[in-house]
Amino acid sequence: MMKFPTTLIEAVLVKRYKRFLADCRLEDGTLVTAHCPNSGAMTTCWEEGCRAALTDHGITERKLKYTLEMTRMGRGWVGVNTMWPNKATALAIEAGQIPGLEGYGSLRREVPYGKNSRIDILLEGDRGRVWVEVKNTTLKDGEVVRFPDAVTERGLKHLHELESQVVAGDRAVLVFFVNRSDVSVMSAAHDVDPVYSKALKKAKARGVELLALSTTRTLLGIKVTGQLPIDLDR
Repeated sequence: MMKFPTTLIEAVLVKRYKRFLADCRLEDGTLVTAHCPNSGAMTTCWEEGCRAALTDHGITERKLKYTLEMTRMGRGWVGVNTMWPNKATALAIEAGQIPGLEGYGSLRREVPYGKNSRIDILLEGDRGRVWVEVKNTTLKDGEVVRFPDAVTERGLKHLHELESQVVAGDRAVLVFFVNRSDVSVMSAAHDVDPVYSKALKKAKARGVELLALSTTRTLLGIKVTGQLPIDLDR
């Protein structure tokens, strides 16, 4: 389990604006502005008046004391801080919880590769190298969770770079970190970014492996619990 630095505090999300800011009302009625570490559209991940979970960083030199970590949509929490999926995935790999990625002797993060990119996780061992890219995945469409929630040129670039690693003889794995629990299958967001949707199918056909990790969240941390099926035709 990946633990948050401190136990999160609950609040009410009043509004999100300028992409990286969110006004929240604490339980004592105080209105605060929290950093929102998510550059995506966050569609289906928030609405005015929903519950929110924040990190309180205490007295620091930070411009904003609070960080928005999760929102509560329906029955469960949705993880909106895109900083955590990489760490949570790395911990799950080290614990041997992801079949096919266990047993490698070395795990490194943020290793330069491709054209001015950094791979999220690089595994190395007697079986060779595995290049692992992790994507926070939260766009809900009924029982389906989709990626991306906005047009992503960066994500398209990462697909092409993963394909290059396969051509070079290595394994390449794209991990969709499903940061909510109210879905049962993962697919591409065909209507949001049709170019990425087509490229994802091509990347899979060319040998890029796809995984969708199921997870649970509490005010203490995030835990990888298994995998969801992937159906790119949904």
